[in-house]
Amino acid sequence: MRLTPDAKGVFPIAPTPFHPDGRIDEASVDRMTDFYGEIGATGLTVLGIMGEAPKLDGAEAVAVASRVIRRTRLPVVIGVSAPGFAAMGSLTRAVMDAGAAAVMIAPPPSLRTDDQIVGYYAQAAEVIGPDVPFVIQDYPLTLSVVMTPDVIRRIVTDNPNCVMLKHEDWPGLEKISTLRAFQRDGSLRPISILCGNGGLFLDFECERGADGANTGYAFPEMLVDVVRLSAAGERERAHDVFDAHLPLLRYEQQPGLGLAVRKYVMMRRGILASDAQRKPGAGLSATAKAEVDFLLERLGRHDPRARV
Repeated sequence: MRLTPDAKGVFPIAPTPFHPDGRIDEASVDRMTDFYGEIGATGLTVLGIMGEAPKLDGAEAVAVASRVIRRTRLPVVIGVSAPGFAAMGSLTRAVMDAGAAAVMIAPPPSLRTDDQIVGYYAQAAEVIGPDVPFVIQDYPLTLSVVMTPDVIRRIVTDNPNCVMLKHEDWPGLEKISTLRAFQRDGSLRPISILCGNGGLFLDFECERGADGANTGYAFPEMLVDVVRLSAAGERERAHDVFDAHLPLLRYEQQPGLGLAVRKYVMMRRGILASDAQRKPGAGLSATAKAEVDFLLERLGRHDPRARV
């Protein structure tokens, strides 16, 4: 099942479950994968930035990706970003052989000019091969690489196997509008746009023309509902669902702490056995956990699914 430019819905960014001693928690990987299928996700992304991919060695990365692919019928996108093309190429071959739907490629922070960015993706596309669909990860807040709409259009035009943009710019609503305008005037072929940033702007991103979400959140059911309601034209209901989760969503977006919050809530929900991150990683203090518990209690009054 290969990813295509008409992909829509929600592709949650899956965290990598660990035992407290740092070993991969395979039982939690299975439980988490099943959970995403049960809530209506349309795909999954594994080994993204919030999946702690740099903390895995090559064999572990292939093992986690393959386990998720075997466990689900959903299309699975695998993050293959790496400092060098040799590692990217070998991981891509392994996960595509295992049945991955596509790979996601983030630009290295060293890129500065438009031509450097476009040239990098041309080389990456050559390394992974023309038959492998790929996703552009546009995340300047973390990666420090700024991709203008024109640069994205050049990458998509130059590489037929580019099928999706993971849009994670901030502010980025105008970028979505500009890219969709390119499509309307015929200067950009159709491409799927799924959005990140923890879903913080998903309510309006959908209205601007995004096809859905490619991000993590401790309650991805909310992301599914917002995308579904927005597509159905039920604007008020979509915003009502979104607004109920906004305090917890905001708390989870704290730089350097967001993954700890997400894993803690997923542990509270019984999806993960532990909220452990592989070192180096920051955990939550007792005070922070109490604050999250407070937010969960308040959220549960508005959304029964959030009662944990």
